[in-house]
Amino acid sequence: MVDGDTFWMAGTKIRIADIDTPETHPPRCAREARLGKAATLKMQAMLNAGPFTLTPIKRDVDRYGRKLRIVERGGVSLGAVLVRHGLARHYGGGKRSPWC
Repeated sequence: MVDGDTFWMAGTKIRIADIDTPETHPPRCAREARLGKAATLKMQAMLNAGPFTLTPIKRDVDRYGRKLRIVERGGVSLGAVLVRHGLARHYGGGKRSPWC
């Protein structure tokens, strides 16, 4: 895991395309650090819980070269699960809101 919305899989860096999670390196405040760590741990647990699918979106990669994918299990976005837990926000492009 890199953080709550980015992970490595088979040597490829994947950016979960439908969410934005708090930054972990470096966080901008104590609240962001706390939420970022919780988001990372929750997503890691969900990814390790069993098979999931990676669904491409219109753009294949972001400006950092990460593959942009929706991560789903049983038709449910794992990103949406993080949103329901208050550990992520829906992301559809554009400027991200601060967590502090």
